[in-house]
Amino acid sequence: MAKGRRADWTPRGPANPQADMLGKLQKIQEEMRKTQEELENEIINVTAAGGAITIAITGHQRLQSIKIDPSLVDPNDTGMLEDALVAAVNEAILASQTHSAQRLEAITGGLNIPGLM
Repeated sequence: MAKGRRADWTPRGPANPQADMLGKLQKIQEEMRKTQEELENEIINVTAAGGAITIAITGHQRLQSIKIDPSLVDPNDTGMLEDALVAAVNEAILASQTHSAQRLEAITGGLNIPGLM
């Protein structure tokens, strides 16, 4: 035993801080990969146009379905339907992106680490 040390003394902190950090980064990467896979199957439902349009979209921004209330369909005003669809799809994409960002941020704690995303 070294002179002046207690018999029960142990060093504090990791023996190799770089290896400890690498292990943490690998764990984060694995959690990110798993979450990305889960997001592919998670469905976000968004309603728009006063509830007349319902869109289902995945966490990977893939449209699954679009439902339109028949009362919104006017053969004499297709422009209104087109505009409503564009707005609804954009709203669904934004909702999906926000959902995905929140899920991934929960893993990284808001860190912006290149190569993890």
